[in-house]
Amino acid sequence: MKYPRRDFLRSLSTLAAASGMFTWRERLAVAAAGNRERRACILLWMAGGPSPYETFSPLEGHKNGGETKAISTSVPGIRIAEHFPHMAAQMHEVALIRSLTSKEGNHNRASFLLHTGYLPTPTVKYPALGAVVAAQRPQAKAALPNFVRIGSGGRLSVGGGLLGSEFDPFVHRNPENPPNNTQPSTGQVRYQRRLELLKELQEDQEIANDTKQIHQTVYGQASRMILSPEMKAFDLAEEKEPVRNAYGDSDFASGCLLARRLIEAGVTFVEVNCRGWDTHQDNFSKTRELAGEVDRPTAALIEDLKQRGLLDSTLVVWMGEFGRTPKINARGGRDHYPKVFTAALAGGGIRGGQTVGRMSQDGTAVAERPVTVPDLFQTYCHSLRLDAESESMSSLGRPIKVVEEGSVVEELF
Repeated sequence: MKYPRRDFLRSLSTLAAASGMFTWRERLAVAAAGNRERRACILLWMAGGPSPYETFSPLEGHKNGGETKAISTSVPGIRIAEHFPHMAAQMHEVALIRSLTSKEGNHNRASFLLHTGYLPTPTVKYPALGAVVAAQRPQAKAALPNFVRIGSGGRLSVGGGLLGSEFDPFVHRNPENPPNNTQPSTGQVRYQRRLELLKELQEDQEIANDTKQIHQTVYGQASRMILSPEMKAFDLAEEKEPVRNAYGDSDFASGCLLARRLIEAGVTFVEVNCRGWDTHQDNFSKTRELAGEVDRPTAALIEDLKQRGLLDSTLVVWMGEFGRTPKINARGGRDHYPKVFTAALAGGGIRGGQTVGRMSQDGTAVAERPVTVPDLFQTYCHSLRLDAESESMSSLGRPIKVVEEGSVVEELF
Protein backbone atom coordinates (compact mmCIF):
# COMPACT_ATOMS: atom_id res chain seq x y z
CA MET A 1 0.00 0.00 0.00
CA LYS A 2 1.26 3.47 -0.85
CA TYR A 3 0.85 6.38 1.55
CA PRO A 4 0.89 10.09 0.66
CA ARG A 5 4.14 11.81 1.61
CA ARG A 6 2.38 14.08 4.11
CA ASP A 7 0.76 11.12 5.92
CA PHE A 8 4.06 9.28 5.96
CA LEU A 9 5.88 12.20 7.55
CA ARG A 10 3.11 12.73 10.06
CA SER A 11 3.27 9.06 11.10
CA LEU A 12 7.00 9.40 11.62
CA SER A 13 6.77 12.46 13.84
CA THR A 14 5.73 10.61 16.99
CA LEU A 15 8.41 7.97 16.54
CA ALA A 16 11.05 10.60 15.83
CA ALA A 17 10.20 12.62 18.91
CA ALA A 18 10.30 9.54 21.11
CA SER A 19 13.48 8.01 19.77
CA GLY A 20 15.53 11.10 18.95
CA MET A 21 16.41 9.41 15.64
CA PHE A 22 16.12 12.66 13.61
CA THR A 23 18.51 15.57 13.57
CA TRP A 24 17.31 19.06 14.51
CA ARG A 25 16.78 19.96 10.82
CA GLU A 26 14.88 16.73 10.12
CA ARG A 27 12.56 17.28 13.08
CA LEU A 28 11.73 20.74 11.71
CA ALA A 29 10.95 19.30 8.29
CA VAL A 30 8.66 16.65 9.75
CA ALA A 31 6.82 19.24 11.83
CA ALA A 32 6.37 21.57 8.84
CA ALA A 33 5.05 18.82 6.56
CA GLY A 34 2.73 17.39 9.17
CA ASN A 35 0.98 20.57 10.26
CA ARG A 36 -1.95 21.26 7.93
CA GLU A 37 -3.15 24.29 9.84
CA ARG A 38 0.12 26.10 9.89
CA ARG A 39 0.28 29.54 8.27
CA ALA A 40 3.27 31.87 8.00
CA CYS A 41 4.31 34.94 6.04
CA ILE A 42 7.55 36.32 4.63
CA LEU A 43 7.46 40.00 3.69
CA LEU A 44 10.25 41.09 1.35
CA TRP A 45 10.20 44.83 1.91
CA MET A 46 11.73 47.09 -0.76
CA ALA A 47 12.26 50.23 1.32
CA GLY A 48 12.05 53.46 -0.66
CA GLY A 49 9.41 52.47 -3.19
CA PRO A 50 10.48 50.37 -6.20
CA SER A 51 9.58 51.50 -9.69
CA PRO A 52 7.00 49.09 -11.15
CA TYR A 53 8.25 49.86 -14.66
CA GLU A 54 11.75 48.53 -13.93
CA THR A 55 10.50 45.52 -11.95
CA PHE A 56 7.23 43.68 -12.65
CA SER A 57 5.17 46.08 -14.78
CA PRO A 58 7.35 47.35 -17.65
CA LEU A 59 5.88 49.91 -20.04
CA GLU A 60 6.61 48.36 -23.39
CA GLY A 61 6.20 50.61 -26.40
CA HIS A 62 5.85 53.87 -24.47
CA LYS A 63 8.44 56.58 -23.84
CA ASN A 64 7.69 56.49 -20.11
CA GLY A 65 9.24 53.04 -20.05
CA GLY A 66 12.65 54.57 -20.65
CA GLU A 67 15.50 52.22 -21.44
CA THR A 68 14.03 49.21 -19.61
CA LYS A 69 13.28 46.19 -21.77
CA ALA A 70 10.85 43.38 -20.99
CA ILE A 71 11.47 39.63 -21.09
CA SER A 72 9.21 36.61 -21.35
CA THR A 73 8.51 34.45 -18.30
CA SER A 74 7.55 30.85 -17.60
CA VAL A 75 3.93 31.94 -18.17
CA PRO A 76 3.03 32.84 -21.76
CA GLY A 77 1.78 36.41 -21.99
CA ILE A 78 3.32 37.65 -18.76
CA ARG A 79 6.40 39.79 -19.30
CA ILE A 80 8.49 41.53 -16.65
CA ALA A 81 11.57 43.76 -16.60
CA GLU A 82 14.77 42.29 -18.01
CA HIS A 83 16.53 42.67 -14.65
CA PHE A 84 14.56 39.77 -13.14
CA PRO A 85 15.45 36.63 -15.13
CA HIS A 86 15.29 34.33 -12.10
CA MET A 87 11.86 35.58 -11.11
CA ALA A 88 10.79 35.20 -14.74
CA ALA A 89 11.56 31.50 -14.43
CA GLN A 90 9.39 31.31 -11.27
CA MET A 91 6.45 33.28 -12.62
CA HIS A 92 4.20 30.19 -12.65
CA GLU A 93 4.35 30.38 -8.83
CA VAL A 94 3.84 34.15 -8.64
CA ALA A 95 0.81 36.42 -8.94
CA LEU A 96 1.36 40.07 -9.80
CA ILE A 97 -1.01 42.79 -8.59
CA ARG A 98 -0.39 45.55 -11.14
CA SER A 99 -3.13 47.90 -9.95
CA LEU A 100 -2.28 48.70 -6.34
CA THR A 101 -3.27 52.25 -5.47
CA SER A 102 -3.16 54.61 -2.50
CA LYS A 103 -3.05 58.36 -1.82
CA GLU A 104 -0.02 58.45 0.47
CA GLY A 105 3.29 59.54 -1.08
CA ASN A 106 5.27 60.28 2.09
CA HIS A 107 7.82 57.58 2.96
CA ASN A 108 7.08 57.38 6.68
CA ARG A 109 3.32 57.45 6.36
CA ALA A 110 3.19 55.13 3.35
CA SER A 111 5.51 52.61 5.02
CA PHE A 112 3.28 52.66 8.09
CA LEU A 113 0.19 52.25 5.91
CA LEU A 114 1.56 49.27 4.00
CA HIS A 115 2.65 47.56 7.24
CA THR A 116 -0.52 48.15 9.27
CA GLY A 117 -3.37 48.92 6.86
CA TYR A 118 -3.85 52.28 8.61
CA LEU A 119 -2.34 55.75 8.38
CA PRO A 120 -0.50 56.81 11.55
CA THR A 121 -2.34 58.88 14.16
CA PRO A 122 -1.14 60.42 17.43
CA THR A 123 -3.82 58.60 19.46
CA VAL A 124 -3.81 54.99 18.21
CA LYS A 125 -0.77 52.72 17.98
CA TYR A 126 -1.76 50.42 15.14
CA PRO A 127 0.07 47.07 15.08
CA ALA A 128 2.10 45.81 12.15
CA LEU A 129 0.78 42.84 10.18
CA GLY A 130 3.63 40.82 11.66
CA ALA A 131 2.35 41.56 15.16
CA VAL A 132 -1.19 40.51 14.17
CA VAL A 133 0.12 37.24 12.75
CA ALA A 134 2.20 36.68 15.90
CA ALA A 135 -0.87 37.30 18.07
CA GLN A 136 -3.38 35.23 16.08
CA ARG A 137 -1.12 32.44 14.85
CA PRO A 138 1.54 31.95 17.55
CA GLN A 139 3.80 28.95 17.71
CA ALA A 140 2.94 26.33 20.29
CA LYS A 141 5.32 26.68 23.26
CA ALA A 142 7.41 29.09 21.21
CA ALA A 143 11.05 29.60 22.04
CA LEU A 144 11.90 31.68 18.99
CA PRO A 145 10.09 34.99 18.49
CA ASN A 146 6.96 34.88 16.34
CA PHE A 147 7.84 38.11 14.52
CA VAL A 148 11.39 38.65 13.19
CA ARG A 149 12.60 41.64 11.17
CA ILE A 150 15.87 41.10 9.27
CA GLY A 151 18.08 43.96 8.14
CA SER A 152 17.56 47.66 8.52
CA GLY A 153 14.08 48.91 7.76
CA GLY A 154 15.21 52.49 7.29
CA ARG A 155 12.41 54.76 8.52
CA LEU A 156 10.30 51.86 9.75
CA SER A 157 9.69 51.37 13.48
CA VAL A 158 6.14 49.96 13.61
CA GLY A 159 5.70 46.91 15.86
CA GLY A 160 3.21 45.47 18.33
CA GLY A 161 1.35 48.74 18.81
CA LEU A 162 -1.85 48.36 20.80
CA LEU A 163 -1.36 44.57 20.94
CA GLY A 164 1.51 45.11 23.36
CA SER A 165 5.30 45.12 23.40
CA GLU A 166 5.42 41.31 23.51
CA PHE A 167 4.43 41.40 19.83
CA ASP A 168 7.19 43.79 18.78
CA PRO A 169 9.57 42.31 16.20
CA PHE A 170 12.87 40.76 17.13
CA VAL A 171 15.22 42.87 14.99
CA HIS A 172 18.25 41.08 13.57
CA ARG A 173 20.46 43.50 11.65
CA ASN A 174 23.07 41.14 10.19
CA PRO A 175 21.73 37.83 8.88
CA GLU A 176 25.25 36.57 8.16
CA ASN A 177 25.90 36.12 11.88
CA PRO A 178 23.82 34.79 14.78
CA PRO A 179 22.23 37.53 16.91
CA ASN A 180 24.49 39.33 19.36
CA ASN A 181 24.28 38.67 23.09
CA THR A 182 22.37 35.41 22.77
CA GLN A 183 24.84 33.23 24.64
CA PRO A 184 24.85 33.46 28.47
CA SER A 185 28.37 34.50 29.48
CA THR A 186 28.02 32.90 32.91
CA GLY A 187 26.69 29.47 31.96
CA GLN A 188 23.07 28.37 32.02
CA VAL A 189 22.86 27.42 35.73
CA ARG A 190 24.22 30.74 36.95
CA TYR A 191 22.13 32.58 34.38
CA GLN A 192 18.95 30.97 35.72
CA ARG A 193 19.93 31.92 39.26
CA ARG A 194 20.34 35.54 38.18
CA LEU A 195 16.89 35.53 36.59
CA GLU A 196 15.37 34.26 39.83
CA LEU A 197 17.22 36.95 41.77
CA LEU A 198 15.93 39.62 39.40
CA LYS A 199 12.37 38.41 39.90
CA GLU A 200 12.79 38.51 43.68
CA LEU A 201 14.19 42.06 43.54
CA GLN A 202 11.25 43.20 41.42
CA GLU A 203 8.79 41.70 43.87
CA ASP A 204 10.39 43.74 46.67
CA GLN A 205 10.17 47.01 44.73
CA GLU A 206 7.12 49.24 44.49
CA ILE A 207 6.58 48.82 40.77
CA ALA A 208 3.18 48.94 39.08
CA ASN A 209 1.91 45.43 38.41
CA ASP A 210 1.42 46.01 34.68
CA THR A 211 4.96 47.38 34.30
CA LYS A 212 6.34 44.49 36.32
CA GLN A 213 4.40 42.00 34.20
CA ILE A 214 5.63 43.49 30.92
CA HIS A 215 9.22 43.47 32.16
CA GLN A 216 9.02 39.86 33.30
CA THR A 217 7.31 38.80 30.07
CA VAL A 218 10.05 40.35 27.93
CA TYR A 219 12.81 38.79 30.05
CA GLY A 220 11.01 35.45 29.95
CA GLN A 221 10.75 35.52 26.16
CA ALA A 222 14.41 36.47 25.79
CA SER A 223 15.53 33.78 28.22
CA ARG A 224 13.55 31.02 26.52
CA MET A 225 14.99 32.06 23.19
CA ILE A 226 18.69 32.20 24.07
CA LEU A 227 18.56 28.95 26.05
CA SER A 228 16.76 27.06 23.29
CA PRO A 229 18.52 24.72 20.83
CA GLU A 230 16.22 26.23 18.19
CA MET A 231 18.59 29.22 18.10
CA LYS A 232 20.51 27.14 15.57
CA ALA A 233 17.98 28.40 13.04
CA PHE A 234 19.86 31.73 13.03
CA ASP A 235 23.16 30.06 12.06
CA LEU A 236 23.57 30.09 8.27
CA ALA A 237 26.84 28.14 8.63
CA GLU A 238 24.70 25.02 9.00
CA GLU A 239 23.43 25.34 5.44
CA LYS A 240 25.08 23.28 2.73
CA GLU A 241 27.08 25.16 0.12
CA PRO A 242 24.79 24.33 -2.86
CA VAL A 243 21.82 25.86 -1.00
CA ARG A 244 23.74 29.01 -0.14
CA ASN A 245 24.94 29.31 -3.71
CA ALA A 246 21.36 29.06 -4.98
CA TYR A 247 20.45 32.19 -3.01
CA GLY A 248 23.55 34.21 -3.92
CA ASP A 249 25.94 36.16 -1.73
CA SER A 250 24.27 39.53 -1.03
CA ASP A 251 23.01 40.64 2.38
CA PHE A 252 19.48 40.31 1.04
CA ALA A 253 20.26 36.77 -0.10
CA SER A 254 21.40 35.87 3.40
CA GLY A 255 18.23 37.45 4.76
CA CYS A 256 16.03 35.35 2.47
CA LEU A 257 17.86 32.16 3.40
CA LEU A 258 17.55 33.00 7.08
CA ALA A 259 13.84 33.72 6.58
CA ARG A 260 13.34 30.22 5.18
CA ARG A 261 15.25 28.71 8.11
CA LEU A 262 13.15 30.63 10.61
CA ILE A 263 9.87 29.66 8.95
CA GLU A 264 11.07 26.07 8.94
CA ALA A 265 11.78 26.40 12.67
CA GLY A 266 8.23 27.60 13.37
CA VAL A 267 8.46 31.41 13.26
CA THR A 268 5.21 32.75 11.81
CA PHE A 269 6.23 36.13 10.35
CA VAL A 270 9.59 37.21 8.94
CA GLU A 271 10.33 40.51 7.25
CA VAL A 272 13.47 40.93 5.13
CA ASN A 273 14.44 44.49 4.28
CA CYS A 274 16.24 45.83 1.23
CA ARG A 275 16.96 49.54 1.19
CA GLY A 276 17.84 51.94 -1.63
CA TRP A 277 14.75 51.98 -3.85
CA ASP A 278 14.18 55.75 -3.51
CA THR A 279 15.51 56.40 -7.02
CA HIS A 280 15.02 60.15 -7.55
CA GLN A 281 18.13 60.12 -9.73
CA ASP A 282 19.91 57.53 -11.87
CA ASN A 283 16.81 55.35 -11.61
CA PHE A 284 17.82 52.91 -14.32
CA SER A 285 21.32 52.09 -13.11
CA LYS A 286 20.30 51.96 -9.47
CA THR A 287 17.29 49.76 -10.13
CA ARG A 288 19.40 47.43 -12.26
CA GLU A 289 21.87 47.10 -9.39
CA LEU A 290 19.14 46.52 -6.80
CA ALA A 291 17.39 43.98 -9.02
CA GLY A 292 20.66 42.08 -9.25
CA GLU A 293 20.65 41.92 -5.46
CA VAL A 294 17.07 40.73 -4.96
CA ASP A 295 16.07 38.77 -8.10
CA ARG A 296 18.01 35.56 -7.48
CA PRO A 297 17.35 35.19 -3.74
CA THR A 298 13.63 35.96 -4.12
CA ALA A 299 13.27 33.25 -6.76
CA ALA A 300 15.43 30.86 -4.73
CA LEU A 301 13.29 31.45 -1.64
CA ILE A 302 10.09 30.55 -3.50
CA GLU A 303 11.65 27.41 -4.98
CA ASP A 304 13.25 26.40 -1.66
CA LEU A 305 9.95 26.73 0.22
CA LYS A 306 8.24 24.67 -2.45
CA GLN A 307 10.83 21.90 -2.34
CA ARG A 308 10.47 21.68 1.45
CA GLY A 309 6.68 21.53 1.36
CA LEU A 310 6.33 24.96 2.97
CA LEU A 311 5.14 27.16 0.11
CA ASP A 312 1.46 26.19 0.36
CA SER A 313 1.38 27.35 3.99
CA THR A 314 3.72 30.37 3.62
CA LEU A 315 2.63 33.60 1.97
CA VAL A 316 5.53 35.45 0.32
CA VAL A 317 4.99 39.16 -0.45
CA TRP A 318 7.40 41.37 -2.42
CA MET A 319 6.57 45.09 -2.31
CA GLY A 320 7.45 48.62 -1.19
CA GLU A 321 5.51 51.59 0.11
CA PHE A 322 4.53 53.07 -3.29
CA GLY A 323 5.65 53.27 -6.90
CA ARG A 324 7.54 55.86 -8.95
CA THR A 325 6.41 58.50 -11.41
CA PRO A 326 5.90 57.37 -15.00
CA LYS A 327 7.59 60.55 -16.19
CA ILE A 328 11.37 60.49 -15.92
CA ASN A 329 12.73 63.61 -14.23
CA ALA A 330 15.69 65.77 -15.31
CA ARG A 331 18.10 63.71 -13.18
CA GLY A 332 17.18 60.47 -14.87
CA GLY A 333 15.12 59.43 -11.87
CA ARG A 334 11.54 58.75 -10.90
CA ASP A 335 9.79 60.43 -7.97
CA HIS A 336 7.16 59.22 -5.48
CA TYR A 337 3.94 57.95 -7.04
CA PRO A 338 1.33 56.08 -4.96
CA LYS A 339 -1.41 56.31 -7.59
CA VAL A 340 -0.44 52.98 -9.17
CA PHE A 341 2.19 50.42 -8.16
CA THR A 342 2.86 46.68 -8.13
CA ALA A 343 3.27 43.82 -5.65
CA ALA A 344 4.26 40.19 -6.20
CA LEU A 345 2.72 37.38 -4.13
CA ALA A 346 3.41 33.65 -3.98
CA GLY A 347 2.44 30.71 -1.77
CA GLY A 348 -0.17 30.73 0.96
CA GLY A 349 -2.91 29.54 -1.39
CA ILE A 350 -2.11 32.15 -4.06
CA ARG A 351 -2.68 30.90 -7.60
CA GLY A 352 0.51 31.71 -9.44
CA GLY A 353 1.00 32.48 -13.10
CA GLN A 354 -1.44 35.38 -13.29
CA THR A 355 -1.72 39.14 -13.15
CA VAL A 356 -4.47 41.05 -11.35
CA GLY A 357 -5.38 44.52 -12.56
CA ARG A 358 -3.75 46.65 -15.20
CA MET A 359 -2.25 50.10 -15.40
CA SER A 360 -2.76 52.47 -18.30
CA GLN A 361 -0.42 52.24 -21.27
CA ASP A 362 1.56 55.26 -20.06
CA GLY A 363 1.64 54.02 -16.44
CA THR A 364 -0.12 57.05 -15.00
CA ALA A 365 -3.27 55.40 -13.63
CA VAL A 366 -5.07 52.17 -12.87
CA ALA A 367 -6.88 51.07 -16.00
CA GLU A 368 -8.51 47.92 -14.63
CA ARG A 369 -9.33 46.35 -11.23
CA PRO A 370 -7.95 48.81 -8.64
CA VAL A 371 -6.67 47.15 -5.46
CA THR A 372 -6.52 49.33 -2.35
CA VAL A 373 -4.38 48.82 0.74
CA PRO A 374 -7.40 47.56 2.77
CA ASP A 375 -8.10 45.09 -0.07
CA LEU A 376 -4.51 43.90 0.22
CA PHE A 377 -4.81 43.40 3.99
CA GLN A 378 -8.10 41.54 3.60
CA THR A 379 -6.26 39.29 1.15
CA TYR A 380 -3.43 38.72 3.65
CA CYS A 381 -5.98 37.75 6.28
CA HIS A 382 -7.67 35.32 3.91
CA SER A 383 -4.39 33.66 2.99
CA LEU A 384 -3.08 33.48 6.55
CA ARG A 385 -6.47 32.55 8.05
CA LEU A 386 -6.55 35.58 10.30
CA ASP A 387 -9.72 37.06 11.71
CA ALA A 388 -9.92 40.41 9.93
CA GLU A 389 -12.86 41.44 12.13
CA SER A 390 -10.96 40.81 15.37
CA GLU A 391 -10.88 43.93 17.55
CA SER A 392 -8.30 45.25 20.00
CA MET A 393 -8.92 48.14 22.33
CA SER A 394 -6.93 51.36 21.97
CA SER A 395 -5.75 53.36 24.97
CA LEU A 396 -8.80 55.61 24.47
CA GLY A 397 -11.20 52.68 24.65
CA ARG A 398 -11.84 52.57 20.93
CA PRO A 399 -12.14 49.09 19.33
CA ILE A 400 -9.77 48.72 16.38
CA LYS A 401 -10.24 45.99 13.77
CA VAL A 402 -7.36 44.25 12.02
CA VAL A 403 -8.75 45.66 8.75
CA GLU A 404 -11.42 48.35 8.73
CA GLU A 405 -12.52 48.24 5.08
CA GLY A 406 -11.72 46.53 1.81
CA SER A 407 -12.45 43.07 0.41
CA VAL A 408 -10.44 39.98 -0.48
CA VAL A 409 -8.94 39.93 -3.97
CA GLU A 410 -10.71 36.64 -4.72
CA GLU A 411 -9.15 36.03 -8.13
CA LEU A 412 -5.75 35.54 -6.49
CA PHE A 413 -6.90 32.25 -4.97
